Amino acid sequence: MLPCLVDFANLLLAALLAGSAFTVWLVLNPAGLEASQYVVLQQQAIRKLNVLLPLMGAVVIVLTLITIALEHAQLTRLLLIGALAGFVVSALITRLGNQPINAVVIAWNPAAPPANWTAFCDRWWFWHRIRVVTVLGAFLLLLAAALFRSPLQ
Repeated sequence: MLPCLVDFANLLLAALLAGSAFTVWLVLNPAGLEASQYVVLQQQAIRKLNVLLPLMGAVVIVLTLITIALEHAQLTRLLLIGALAGFVVSALITRLGNQPINAVVIAWNPAAPPANWTAFCDRWWFWHRIRVVTVLGAFLLLLAAALFRSPLQ
């Protein structure tokens, strides 16, 4: 019963995490945005997601570790280890790539963004696109592991 509960919680949170990254990719795409629009959107996202999503990511990493510890089938363990690697890379990108930029952007005045706002925007967008790929890939590996698992486990 414990493996089923851990799987359920892990899949749910990982799906929310991957879906959130995908949604951010759709909504915060800076193409065609003026500086003030970008700053307003980015600051709103920072206020709403900058703590919640990394916390969800940390829980997913812990649940994936527990799932690995409970798993006995070699193929499923390998899929889970791949998923774990993707979630960890995504967390590192968030912490070392996106969040330092968020700490700068949150202080900007939307009515008077700095002249070099596009440099921050481009760097943040670069890291986010990699993060989307890693978190979606990790989720797919986690899902594959759940689908390959025997129904009796």
